[in-house]
Amino acid sequence: MPTTAFDLTGRLAVVTGASSGIGLAMAEGLAAAGADIIGVSGHLPDTGSEVARRVEGLGRRFTPLRADFADRAAVTALGGELAERRPDILVNNAGTIRRAPAIEHSDDFWDEVIAVNLSSQFVLSRAVGAGMVARGHGKIIFTASLLSFQGGVNVPGYTAAKSGVVGLVKALSNEWAGSGVNVNAIAPGYISTANTRALRDDAARSAAILERIPAGRWGEASDLAGAAVFLASSASDYVNGITLPVDGGWLGR
Repeated sequence: MPTTAFDLTGRLAVVTGASSGIGLAMAEGLAAAGADIIGVSGHLPDTGSEVARRVEGLGRRFTPLRADFADRAAVTALGGELAERRPDILVNNAGTIRRAPAIEHSDDFWDEVIAVNLSSQFVLSRAVGAGMVARGHGKIIFTASLLSFQGGVNVPGYTAAKSGVVGLVKALSNEWAGSGVNVNAIAPGYISTANTRALRDDAARSAAILERIPAGRWGEASDLAGAAVFLASSASDYVNGITLPVDGGWLGR
C-alpha cells in the first residue's frame, strides 16, 4: 500500500516554470513516480531541453508549451489548451522576483510579480480546476515561499504575491475539496536556484541565512521533489488547503 499510494502511473501532470530550478526538479520527480509531463515555460524549446531529456530518460512522455505568464491573454489561452488536455495534476510553479526597497519598488515591478506569481496561477487553476471538479478528481499544487509567512526585505511585490498564494490555496480548497480536488502548496526554504543567486553571492547575507537553517545547508531543487509527489498522489487524498514548508527547519527556528 505505501508504494502504490505514491504511484503516478497513467497520470498527466502540468508543471509551469519547468525549464529550470524547482520546476525542473518537480517535473523529474513526478515523472520518476510514473506521470507524463506537460512542461510550460516562457522559453522552452520544442526539442532538446534539459527537462525533456530528464523526463524522457525516465520513460515518460514530455510535451513542451510556451507562455508569457505576465500576459493575461496568453495565460487565458494556455488555460483553455490545458483544460482540453484534461490533466490530473497541475503544479503552479512559474514565478519571478524583483528586488528593490519598497520606496524604489516601481509599479512595473509590482504589476509583473503579481501577474506572474498570483494572477496567472488563479487563471490556470480556474480553467484546469473546472474540469477536475466535473470529473471528481484532481491535484493542484502551488509553489509558495517562506515569504508567505514572513515579510522579507526588498521584495514587497513577491511577498504580497506569495502571501496571496496561501490564501488562494485555502479558498480553492474550501470550494473544491468536496469534489475530490486537492489544492495545496509547498513553501520552499532557501533553495540554491537562480532566484537566490544574489543572496548566495552576498557573503554576509548567505552566512546569516545558513546560521538560521537547522539543517546547516542551502536546499537543493531536488529537495522539493518528494513533497510534490506526495501532494500529487493518492497518499494525500485527505490533505486539503495546507502549505507544506520544505525549509531545512527555518520556520521552526
